[in-house]
Amino acid sequence: MKKKLDHIGVAVRQLDEAVEFYTTILGGTLIDRYRSEAPGVESEIAIMDVEGERTELLCPTNNSTSPIARFIKQKGKGVHHIAYRVADLNKAIDELEEQGIRVMEETRRTNKHGRRLIYLNPADTEGTIIEYCDYPEDK
Repeated sequence: MKKKLDHIGVAVRQLDEAVEFYTTILGGTLIDRYRSEAPGVESEIAIMDVEGERTELLCPTNNSTSPIARFIKQKGKGVHHIAYRVADLNKAIDELEEQGIRVMEETRRTNKHGRRLIYLNPADTEGTIIEYCDYPEDK
């Protein structure tokens, strides 16, 4: 199945400062900003567009349970994940399983924009956090 870069997720400590950098320095546009307190997410998210390319800025809202807070504590701020768009998330997961690549089932969800997503197990991706996603409403 074909994959296309969808967005890059960047862990930040101060969302307002990061949005300011992306708009002022990079000339980007803030597409959306929202807060997710869902277990396993617990972040404020700003979606930025720079010349048609998307970046998600991820700021933890709970420093004891947010996976973004854990990431920052372990690795510091910076690139958190790379997301690839696939035509059909369920079929892509089946292909991964056939290839011996595990997914983190507890990360499967649909976000507020209708994007279905799941993370691949970093133990199978040389340590890189990779998200697969699709947009069923676009079909």
